[in-house]
Amino acid sequence: MRIGAITRDAVLRAIAEYDQLGRTDFLAKYGFKESLSYVLVHEGGWYDSKAIAGVAHKWDHGRALLPAEFSGGKDHAAAWLRRAGFKVKAVRNPDWARDEVILACHLVMTNGWKGLDANDQRVIELSALLQRMPIHAEADRNEKFRNPNGVARKTFDIATRHPAYQGKPTNGGALDVEVLNDFLARPAEMTEVAQLIREGITTGDLENLPPDEGEELDDYSAPEGRLLLRRHRSRERNKALRKKKIDAVLRQGRRLSCEACGFDFEEVYGERGDGYIECHHVVPLHQAGEGRTKLSDLALICSNCHRMIHRRAPWPTPSELRALIEARRTRLNHAVRLHPTPPQRTHQPQAPHPRAGALQERTGDSVRR
Repeated sequence: MRIGAITRDAVLRAIAEYDQLGRTDFLAKYGFKESLSYVLVHEGGWYDSKAIAGVAHKWDHGRALLPAEFSGGKDHAAAWLRRAGFKVKAVRNPDWARDEVILACHLVMTNGWKGLDANDQRVIELSALLQRMPIHAEADRNEKFRNPNGVARKTFDIATRHPAYQGKPTNGGALDVEVLNDFLARPAEMTEVAQLIREGITTGDLENLPPDEGEELDDYSAPEGRLLLRRHRSRERNKALRKKKIDAVLRQGRRLSCEACGFDFEEVYGERGDGYIECHHVVPLHQAGEGRTKLSDLALICSNCHRMIHRRAPWPTPSELRALIEARRTRLNHAVRLHPTPPQRTHQPQAPHPRAGALQERTGDSVRR
């Protein structure tokens, strides 16, 4: 039996049994619990997706799957049911992403750090905007996804965490506090970020970005949020722009070496490294609007320095990273001069003393005597 290989007919038979027995008896018969993450939607009815997927195996492979043999998440039961042509919806909406909290926090700030009601036109407008943001997959949203009530609650979660608020805070998360502190520390910069996100969604610029293709964005620190970071990376990966930048450097008679550490791929790897270098977009995320990227906006850097720049916010410029590298090299060289490592001595076996043999002989003789 290949787990996950279920047919549409088998799923329909599991649904029919579910309808015949009723939810409680169906779940009890096969040992499943109520779905907490995803439900199967079929002809107006909602069904526990994990239980349906597990029982469908009975009709395709001779026995139902046990609950412990698989998960009900999007990579198992939900994915199998979608492959069989069924619609699967999330039971609960996903957690708020940083980009979403930034927009909500900006709204609270413009309202004097006070929460807003669900019938406020600004909340209704933000609700519609959040529903357009390409962060959460359609299957992970339910019918209440970022509706005005949910947006209004989020504004109070943020407002009641403000240092000046005297009452008891409402339910919120650590992310709400982080973004709030960012706005308090850098209000002008974070306002620019919120406006860029809003403009990018309104114009469609941020909606039409290429997908992340499963790469680890978690290792990239960007307080401005995921969408502006995706646009930043998209510009860095523009092959035509990268080629123009490389050609411009070569025409000036310069080497394709890292502007931060000086690493030269061709020098180290020979023919394999010829013509290779990465591009970094040096304009900060909160300033990089929808205008065309200029060659002067790009720096040529090696893969290691590129990763180190993106690793922790605020991102250093290549020249700042170069200064950091040079300062560290200077400190290390100074430490070596002050405390040089003594040369390692090779152990040489010592020649025996010329009288040692005679002494040993006499000692041995005395013992024998």
